[in-house]
Amino acid sequence: MTDKPTVGFIGVGLMGHGMAKNILQGGYSLVVKGNRNRAPVESLIGMGATEVQTPREMAEACDVIHLCLSNSPQIEAIYHGPDGILAGARPGLIVVDASTADPTSTMKLAAELAEKGGKIVDAPLGRTPKEAEEGTLDAMVGADDESYAKVLPIIECWAGNINRVGETGAGHKMKLLMNLISMSYAALYAEATVLGAKVGISPQTVQKVIGSSRLGNGFFDTFMSYAVDRNKDAHKFSIANASKDVRYANAMAADAGALTLIASATRQYFTYVEAIGHADDYVPFLTDHVARMNGIDMEEEVKKGA
Repeated sequence: MTDKPTVGFIGVGLMGHGMAKNILQGGYSLVVKGNRNRAPVESLIGMGATEVQTPREMAEACDVIHLCLSNSPQIEAIYHGPDGILAGARPGLIVVDASTADPTSTMKLAAELAEKGGKIVDAPLGRTPKEAEEGTLDAMVGADDESYAKVLPIIECWAGNINRVGETGAGHKMKLLMNLISMSYAALYAEATVLGAKVGISPQTVQKVIGSSRLGNGFFDTFMSYAVDRNKDAHKFSIANASKDVRYANAMAADAGALTLIASATRQYFTYVEAIGHADDYVPFLTDHVARMNGIDMEEEVKKGA
């Protein structure tokens, strides 16, 4: 027997599988709800997880539920309806939302769950599926004191860098700021690398000079791992998700009445690339699309610089 809470997990995809695996390895009973991709579900069941068919069943069986989904409409759908979380919620239930979501939606759902005696802890992520598998993700957490104390040991199973940034909703706000910065970097790195190629500076030179300077950082290294080294798995984060996150950040700015010229420009980059049919490409592929806009073949530029 164990006094540890039973943990549910909805969204065991690229990020969620590693997180859920590490919760299991932390000694928690794990309940999962699958989707069309059965491979990660079967993997977790093979490690000892059990499966339910609906969010309602999970809410009835679990003390804590993790969500790791793509957007707020998906999250809202998980809560609502006769088979949703709210239909099965009982007093004391805590939902840890590790998605990147619209904070306005988060607060609305928090109010609805509170009517059932439950709480939302928003704990969105930083880093990649590699760190998810290793249990070393970043987490930025919004929660009240009591809920934070209860879920912190679980979050510690999958995160190596945990920052509590405020009350419920603050985590999702911080995550939008983080992704606005990173996706603005992505647009800037793509544009600067292509501009370099246009004026005779090879992508390799940009990678070496910037990467070894005070302007270098982990995101730059990951981004250029595809742009120059052509590592297609360097950063498995889609243009569609990036575009969604930057839209949410711009909407948050509009609600706050904040001036966001750079945020608006970043949104245009991702909206355009998504609109021309590359929503499923990963973010570093942005370099190739910016190159084509400038009449450049990035593959050829990389070969010339080798």
